[in-house]
Amino acid sequence: MKQVTMMKFKKLFEDQKANLLYSNKLMNEDFTLKSEDLSDESDLSSATLEQAMRVQLRSREALFLKKIDEALTKIQSGTFGTCECCEEEIEVSRLEVRPTATLCISCKESEEMRETRSADGRKSKSMGLKGSLRIA
Repeated sequence: MKQVTMMKFKKLFEDQKANLLYSNKLMNEDFTLKSEDLSDESDLSSATLEQAMRVQLRSREALFLKKIDEALTKIQSGTFGTCECCEEEIEVSRLEVRPTATLCISCKESEEMRETRSADGRKSKSMGLKGSLRIA
């Protein structure tokens, strides 16, 4: 990968990391339930739901932050943009869409095909039951 392209991604990751850390700082300031939010059951329910959504968002942000740090480490070592499976270069167009991608499109498609099969060889239940249920 060209040095200019790698530096473009480095800047992107550094900006994303700074934004995530700043938003986490703001979210931490208002993360607890306040006594006025607990005045009745509907307020408690709304506050509890909001808190659960914040926890889920923070979990996703923590995972994304981990991926950003891994990508920055790869940039530093000169391995960013190399497929972890086949060790071929990941196309820049793929990285522009998903900068934290670690697999080339071919290896990712193969991985997804394996994931659609469960241990007993049938399609994963998470893929839905389309076409298998018929209403008489």
